[in-house]
Amino acid sequence: MPESIQCSRDEWPIKAYKDLNFLNSDEARNIRVLCEMTEPGLRFAKEKIKDTIVLFGSARIMPIDVAQAKLEDIQAAIGDPDNLTAAEKRALHLAQSAVKAAPYYNMAVELAEELTKWSMSLPEKDQRRFIICSGGGPGIMEAANRGAHNVGGKSVGLGISLPFEQGVNEYIPDGLQFEFHYFFVRKYWFVLLAKALVAFPGGFGTMDELFETLTLVQTGKVTEPPPIVLFGSEFWHSVVNFESLIEWGTISRADLDLFKVVDTVEQARDYIIEQLTARFLS
Repeated sequence: MPESIQCSRDEWPIKAYKDLNFLNSDEARNIRVLCEMTEPGLRFAKEKIKDTIVLFGSARIMPIDVAQAKLEDIQAAIGDPDNLTAAEKRALHLAQSAVKAAPYYNMAVELAEELTKWSMSLPEKDQRRFIICSGGGPGIMEAANRGAHNVGGKSVGLGISLPFEQGVNEYIPDGLQFEFHYFFVRKYWFVLLAKALVAFPGGFGTMDELFETLTLVQTGKVTEPPPIVLFGSEFWHSVVNFESLIEWGTISRADLDLFKVVDTVEQARDYIIEQLTARFLS
């Protein structure tokens, strides 16, 4: 009988759960999804975070001083304002639009500050509740995390891997910085922990997150519907014609009660605190 040949441990076949080629393959997509469904929950439990207040909004909105400085730079660089090139017209339009939207950055910072101070003032048993949560990126997302950071509070950043964004912003504490690959799993974590949601002016991403949440609430898929605030009546009434949806019969007038439109930090703060206190703290 021939002598058996024993291979060393270094020569053993690789285990499937250590095989990165397999784990990154199309066939293992369900495993990667499961990882993103599971790991954040473990981290939230470790940090003792029970629930969140989510702030959505455009990644392109910047602080007032930054937007104004960029506009002034562009105006200074333009030679003849009456004879602009197409590129100059576009650059000027973008800069002017940035200045118009910039106040929302500062208001998002202030709202996050106010809500964080309130949540930190709650009794010990309710600490780590109603933590500010954002998409982790720049713009309104940064403003939300920045506001919590300014007053010494924690906040969450649910980042997403995108080719044109450079990771999460600097105001999210270690342990609460997340980086998702799958948009739908990221939205799952947004909604699962959210006890309130504030949507600032934004683009496709903001609309996606807002209307998916509204759909889940409208259809009863969320057992504890969060108060939903649309911040900035000028933006929301010009961008989304809810009355036309009613006229066309695609939503009912009662659906307008699913959200509240506000224009000031005080209105948003008072409404959210009133709703959260009545629903979860009384």
